[in-house]
Amino acid sequence: MSDSPLIDSLTAAVEARPDDLTLRLHLAELLVGAGRGAEAIGHAAQVLAREPGNETAQRLMSTALGGPAPAAAGPATAAPSEEPSTVDWAAMEQELGDIVPPRFAKADDEPDPVQGHADRTFDVERSTITLADVGGMQEVKKRLEVSFLGPLRNPKLRTLFGKSLRGGLLLYGPPGCGKTFLARAVAGEMGAAFISLSITDVLNMWVGSSERNLHDLFQSARGHAPCVLFLDEIDALGHKRSQLNSSSMRTVVNQLLTELDGVDGNNDGVFVLAATNAPWDIDAALRRPGRLDRTLLVLPPDRAARAAILEYHLRDRPVAGIDLGQVADATEHYSGADLAHVCETAAEFAMRDSIATGEIRMISQADMLGATREVRPSTDGWFGTARNVAMFANESGEYDELAAYLKKRKIR
Repeated sequence: MSDSPLIDSLTAAVEARPDDLTLRLHLAELLVGAGRGAEAIGHAAQVLAREPGNETAQRLMSTALGGPAPAAAGPATAAPSEEPSTVDWAAMEQELGDIVPPRFAKADDEPDPVQGHADRTFDVERSTITLADVGGMQEVKKRLEVSFLGPLRNPKLRTLFGKSLRGGLLLYGPPGCGKTFLARAVAGEMGAAFISLSITDVLNMWVGSSERNLHDLFQSARGHAPCVLFLDEIDALGHKRSQLNSSSMRTVVNQLLTELDGVDGNNDGVFVLAATNAPWDIDAALRRPGRLDRTLLVLPPDRAARAAILEYHLRDRPVAGIDLGQVADATEHYSGADLAHVCETAAEFAMRDSIATGEIRMISQADMLGATREVRPSTDGWFGTARNVAMFANESGEYDELAAYLKKRKIR
């Protein structure tokens, strides 16, 4: 919170209406006047990205950068300035690269310049999502609090109980239920860096390259601790070695085990979250203590979560008279992806009628309920497979939570 209520109010208004360029320019002028040029640059750049010839934005950008404001357009006889430009375009492109596209395109075969230690193979993000953005899933949140977040927030208790800042948690459940979103929320809740990895980031045709890629990934996570390292589709990367015909894939699994153990580096502060739809295909060694030793079942969203997901996917669409509670009741056992499809289908219904009649109409409750009858839950097939595992391959008790859910739903 700054010492200017007017700037704070305008900032909130711009966040609510990011495409209002006039409002954004007014905020940039106030920021320049308050000596907060760094903040003004971002707003001016957003305007120039949409209107490159906007003179007010150009003037504010130049002033915020410490240079003279560009002169207003004068008579045709005015002599052009012979003073050379002092703008450091390279520095501006690097600072504003995520807002304004580069001036010159790079050839496809031109390598990126080496930037030293900061030039890393894997993208390290800072998640802005927290668990408050995850609708429902109270039991999942409690487990995450005990496993990760509680020890991080209480360093004295962590030291007293000898709890190290390392660990692994395996998220499993039907596809489309928000495992990746949940991992990002954990990173945002912790204020930690976030690195997401898929099998395509690791596997390489050359011998030894896949193992080196995996090592580089963990090294990057260790260098940015505390860091949440998210391994998506872990069953593809850590499949049971007894079922692998390729010796190269077996060595990749061995390398993953080595990195999880932290043999070549200290894993303190590296939280490994892995996600899979098929935990029964993962090599048993990956789930031993000290590795992915904790398991969390991510089920289809409950009623509160379904209402929140539906509201999210309808937020930018023209709707009228939608009863989210009634739609949530009609979509039991739907995954988050299924609910997004319901909203998309309802929008198609309304758009089709608008085209046919020539009059635009809003998405109605009838459209939403009609979409629920057309889109069926995609989780039933997964639970059919999971039922066999819970009934006939649960000697160790690792799928007790799944078995209890299936019993509650009376899936036998």
